Amino acid sequence: MIRALWTAASGMEAQQLNVDVIANNLANVNTVGFKKSRVDFQDVMYQTLRTAGSPSARGVQVPTGTQVGLGTRPVATQKMFSQGDFTQTGNPLDMVIEGDGFFQVQRPDGTIAYTRDGSLKLDSQGRLVNSDGYVLQPELVIPSGATAISIGSDGTVSVTMPGQAQPQEVGQIQIARFVNPAGLSSAGRNLFLQTAASGEPETGTPGLNGFGTIAQHFVEMSNVKVVEEMVNMIVAQRAYEINSKSIQTADQMLDLANNLRR
Repeated sequence: MIRALWTAASGMEAQQLNVDVIANNLANVNTVGFKKSRVDFQDVMYQTLRTAGSPSARGVQVPTGTQVGLGTRPVATQKMFSQGDFTQTGNPLDMVIEGDGFFQVQRPDGTIAYTRDGSLKLDSQGRLVNSDGYVLQPELVIPSGATAISIGSDGTVSVTMPGQAQPQEVGQIQIARFVNPAGLSSAGRNLFLQTAASGEPETGTPGLNGFGTIAQHFVEMSNVKVVEEMVNMIVAQRAYEINSKSIQTADQMLDLANNLRR
């Protein structure tokens, strides 16, 4: 019964983490470029009371053993990189990647971060930056006075200047992808960082060699599905309640054992 107390407690702790992750998903339901997370669980070690195949008599083996599990534990919170819905904004600096890939931005410490958030702006120097002012890589500068900005599906950025009939090309957007995007580390601010698990980034031109294409005037919304997360919340809550009932039952059994009289 003492074993049951700790086993059920591990289940309650695991479901608490599950609810925390679901709550974060729901909190970011309207966050541009957000990718939902899922908790993966494993059963922990088992106490073996009798080994399968051990002899029970001469020439006779036990067909099945006796093992008692000691609970569960969370082993990963995996990012799910399914495509979110696209929302049309009409803003010429808003972009989405249709397919595989990440935008690259440079943080103040010089490191490169990766994001699916394509809601870009211009800084005081005319550079394309994200909402925190991190510069898009490779750096692109929009000339002052440009009357129109056009971004092609291959990432080609062109502008129309006053008095000119034909647009002029000012740069090319490059995107990155990873062998294992789920291995990226979430850094907040809609950014991901490279890790040993994600592998090295592969950069390329949108639309070539399996990279996604660029669509202008759109942003990619969160891939969180509210109904799905609410169902997951209910399941996690019920699992938490069931584990608490296991603790109550084990406690009642201990109480009965303590109150036995000769």
